[in-house]
Amino acid sequence: MRESKIYNWLKENFFSTWYNFLISILILVIIFYSIPNFIEWAFIDSTFKGTTKQDCKSDGACWVFVKVWFEKFIYGFYPADQIWRVNIVFISLLLIVALAFFIRQKFKLYIILFLIFIFPVISLFILRGGAGLPYVETRVWGGLSLTFILTFFGIVISFPLGVLLALGRRSELPVFRYFSIMFIEFWRGVPLITVLFAAAVTFPLFLPANASVDKLLRIAIGLAIFESAYIAEVVRGGLQSLPKGQYEAAKSLGMGYWKMNFLIILPQAIKTVLPGITNTFIALFKDTPLILLVGLAELLGMVNLAKSNSYWLGMAIEGYVFTAIVFWFFCYLLSLYTQSLEKKFSTERKT
Repeated sequence: MRESKIYNWLKENFFSTWYNFLISILILVIIFYSIPNFIEWAFIDSTFKGTTKQDCKSDGACWVFVKVWFEKFIYGFYPADQIWRVNIVFISLLLIVALAFFIRQKFKLYIILFLIFIFPVISLFILRGGAGLPYVETRVWGGLSLTFILTFFGIVISFPLGVLLALGRRSELPVFRYFSIMFIEFWRGVPLITVLFAAAVTFPLFLPANASVDKLLRIAIGLAIFESAYIAEVVRGGLQSLPKGQYEAAKSLGMGYWKMNFLIILPQAIKTVLPGITNTFIALFKDTPLILLVGLAELLGMVNLAKSNSYWLGMAIEGYVFTAIVFWFFCYLLSLYTQSLEKKFSTERKT
């Protein structure tokens, strides 16, 4: 019986048609020839112990490179004696997010507002310094911590801005509607690398002579605005999917525009487009390596700097594999979390 179920599952998912059969066989052949070689290179013939390049004697991966540069991959050039500040910020963020799972629903709104408006200010104060803490320039921030900083800042800014733009594009007031349309279409039509160069190079030209805005802050704002245009279109798709009866029911209860949207319409619309929102957040996370082109080094940027070191020439593959695993891991975690939210908020009727 069990063998019959396995056979039916294989036939349905891999060999249902002749072209699915050919594609499945092709993929199996690729796996058969590539996976064993990768395992041999990454684990069997690899070197984990040591502190120098000379310790890597075999033809396998030299993970000593990753071990020696690991701190730089995570924190960039942040002063070693001040790394505890970075750890405090991210541990606090994890604790706050974890707390949101255990408190009552009515208090979760306060957690969200804290994360959007207060936590970024506190984090920036801790990371940059002040009031007794040594000042650390943002140009030495880097590694995976910088990737997380840009991603978090981008999410907390782009999501609410994207929601407002989506509502504005559907507004009955021409001023808001056409402004939202122009804003969305402009930023969606500009390449991200152009936005980053404009934020890093062009924007300071429009400031007064004695005025200055930190480059990292300019880059973070540019990323957030760019992603907000995509969030707006995803949310607008959710708004358009709702039947008119939801709007009419809310209006019949005497609800105003904002109360109707934030209590009735948006919760339903966002539930339907959670996969699209997650996809945009993942794209934001994976777009952060582009900041290397404007002089900032996140995880991939630090790997490029490390492999360019004359002492560690030839270690590019190990660095890129490490980066790929890290990015895949966190993207997969975000995807799993979204799937759990989809199940939790699912309104489909079970038959």
